[in-house]
Amino acid sequence: MQTAPIINLENVCVEDDRTGLTVETLKRAFLDNLFYVQGKFPRLATQSDYYMALAYTVRDRLLQRWHSTAAVYTEKGSRTVAYLSAEFLMGPQLGNNLINLGIYERVEQAMQELGLSLSDLLEHEEEPGLGNGGLGRLAACYQDSLATLEIPALGYGIRYEFGIFKQDIRDGWQIEATDKWLRFGNPWELPRPEWAVNVKLGGHTESYLDAEGAYRVRWIPYQVIKGIPYDTPILGYQTNTCNTLRLWSAEAPESFDFDAFNSGDYLGAVHAKMSSETLSKVLYPNDNLSQGKQLRLAQQIFFVSCSLQDMMRILQGQGIELARFHEKFTVQLNDTHPAIAVAELMRLLVDEHQMSWEQAWSITQQSVAYTNHTLMPEALERWPVDLFSQMLPRHLEIIYEINHHFLEAVRAKFPNDSERIRRMSLIDESGERYVRMANLACVGSYAINGVAALHTELLKTGVLQDFYEMYPQKFKNKTNGVTPRRFMMLSNPRLTTLLNQKIGNRWGRHLEELKKLEAFADDAGFQHDWWEIKHANKRELAHYIEQHNGVVVDPSSLFDIQVKRIHEYKRQHLNVLHIISLYQRLKDNPSLDVPPRTFLFGGKAAPGYRMAKLMIKLITSVADVINNDPAINDRIKVIFLKNFNVKLAQHIYPAADLSEQVSMAGKEASGTGNMKFAMNGALTIGTLDGANVEIREEVGAENFFLFGLTAAEVKALKASGYNPWDYYQGNPELKSVIDRIAAGDFSGGNADLFMPLLDSLLNWDPYLLLADYQSYIDRQLEVGKVYCDRNRWTKMSILNAAHMGKFSSDRSIRDYCDDIWRIDPVQIELTEDLLNGKLVSDPQLQNV
Repeated sequence: MQTAPIINLENVCVEDDRTGLTVETLKRAFLDNLFYVQGKFPRLATQSDYYMALAYTVRDRLLQRWHSTAAVYTEKGSRTVAYLSAEFLMGPQLGNNLINLGIYERVEQAMQELGLSLSDLLEHEEEPGLGNGGLGRLAACYQDSLATLEIPALGYGIRYEFGIFKQDIRDGWQIEATDKWLRFGNPWELPRPEWAVNVKLGGHTESYLDAEGAYRVRWIPYQVIKGIPYDTPILGYQTNTCNTLRLWSAEAPESFDFDAFNSGDYLGAVHAKMSSETLSKVLYPNDNLSQGKQLRLAQQIFFVSCSLQDMMRILQGQGIELARFHEKFTVQLNDTHPAIAVAELMRLLVDEHQMSWEQAWSITQQSVAYTNHTLMPEALERWPVDLFSQMLPRHLEIIYEINHHFLEAVRAKFPNDSERIRRMSLIDESGERYVRMANLACVGSYAINGVAALHTELLKTGVLQDFYEMYPQKFKNKTNGVTPRRFMMLSNPRLTTLLNQKIGNRWGRHLEELKKLEAFADDAGFQHDWWEIKHANKRELAHYIEQHNGVVVDPSSLFDIQVKRIHEYKRQHLNVLHIISLYQRLKDNPSLDVPPRTFLFGGKAAPGYRMAKLMIKLITSVADVINNDPAINDRIKVIFLKNFNVKLAQHIYPAADLSEQVSMAGKEASGTGNMKFAMNGALTIGTLDGANVEIREEVGAENFFLFGLTAAEVKALKASGYNPWDYYQGNPELKSVIDRIAAGDFSGGNADLFMPLLDSLLNWDPYLLLADYQSYIDRQLEVGKVYCDRNRWTKMSILNAAHMGKFSSDRSIRDYCDDIWRIDPVQIELTEDLLNGKLVSDPQLQNV
């Protein structure tokens, strides 16, 4: 009888199913999570079960890095960026985490061997709609870059139960539907109820003298809301650093009133629960109504107070004195939504921790930094004093005190300038009294930055000029950027493969490496590969359009794309005027030598913004006429892609030929869609607005289709008395286009439908569409001619991508670290022994 061989198990290396990265280990871990976490076996499992099992498998690998990161940060007491944002438009997590872990191909193989499709599972993922557009997406890009650059950071925001609405289009109109992104659960987050905090609202204040005889104030609230943190790990690319996104959910301190229930008041028994949870139900309630304003202000103080209290808990847990708050944390305000942080930090330090006013103000001014994202005065948030007094009585008192000291300093620097005092006061007293949140942010921050070079200069000479003259040392520029991991590597795998073959793979962390593409711009073989990749991406998008819009488009046509939030200042209707003018030209001259074009629009209008909704209706109405006109013979197609979000954007950017960045100069702070398009080889037609200015500088004027007035020319034209009728009457083609809309040619004969939009253009035209129309038409004609020269267009496309290195969010974050935050990277080594030893909790690690 033959003896079985003896196997020395000490020499057999079996990977841990929670952390291993081989294909076989990933398959085992996936099946384990399907069976034990989802409670399903394959014959009963749904696509959702498979997605969740894979998400948990990937999350396990994140957690090892997350725990190691937390341990190092706690041990070192690392200086940390606390990034406060009302929006985090993170996008789907699975694919991005696979890229950052470096296991995309292995997971794809593992799923294939199990009979599943990774691409199908990626498409199945619900997208958390926790943002409205560029602001929230920027915050998400910055979280990715902070982790990639090994910068200790915490993102703080709100865990909205229902995010930005899901957009449907019915009869050409936008219809909002509830975004139930949590209906199947969120595998990426971990609740932390043990770190819950209470937030006060309403009530009144009482003054008293403390034991030392110092004047103090006690806030007696009308309502208390409990904030529960939910943590999501944010992994960097090719690094072990895994930071935290901490989002707050609102609950009632007591969710059920037994006395009310026992007395038969069944609704009253859960009233506190319903009232409290409303606070984190939905992103950006409609604030056209007073109830919406109250809810929005409550949301802002809720997440800001929760976050600042959490920072103080971390300080205590790490044994750091509260007086060193500003050394441990730099609190970055992403726009004015979190500006109440200045008053709330003062309240916590003075009222809750008994600090002197002077010491607390010194700490606050050394802790808070403010990023401004708008040039429109109406977007600089203000709250009626009466509302503020009703909801935040103690904060209003603190703001009055800050204002008193601040205006004394203004008078000292600018004596006898009462008009300046009026403009700079934290309280607007020109009519109904308002609290000016941007002014509060400027006064309470140690740094103020714009998000593009032009934007920052316009802040200094426009909406924040008084504050620049008061605090010139505070003002800096930090041009926005976007992450190439999501918007190139994940979105455009074909291009990623080509780039890796030609210039190596360092560009994922060092986007400036793309400049090496210059050497291939005239290479016929490379141009051919580049063009074929773009065409393949366009075929995929064309397939999506046919599936979702029921319209067949030609992938060989010029894909002319404008996707962004729908707003008058973004001038989607200028694009429409060009489409109608091209349509008319083709009708008048069917032999006109222009390339076929597919015009693609996407974006959401705020539910209460009627003019933006009318713009969507105009786009879809023009599409209905043109797409069904046999005389055009498919030479123009117009498509509105509904429910534009990050997932859809990942299909759109790689397929674009032309990027429409057509806002009036001086209105767009930066824009980031312009960067995502150009990284993927789209050419830009645009004004000298926002980051367009810097993109044009980088790619070269010859590779950018510039049109329109400059910001200085806009200002001069308005000052001289702009009259849009002069342009309407003086341009026959423009007049014809507008007259066709007015006659009901695109609205089934309903001449009244688009009158509000036309009245605005002809009588006010605040964004100078008519003034820029002819310049835009002329450049669009040039676009068509260049597109017909395939070699020239392809070279320009390559050179656009080659010069996008500046617009990586990694560069932006390095600039913040060096020039504002004064923070250094902290390297993380994977810790294998966190579960070894005695199971005794460490008070410090409990407070990470």
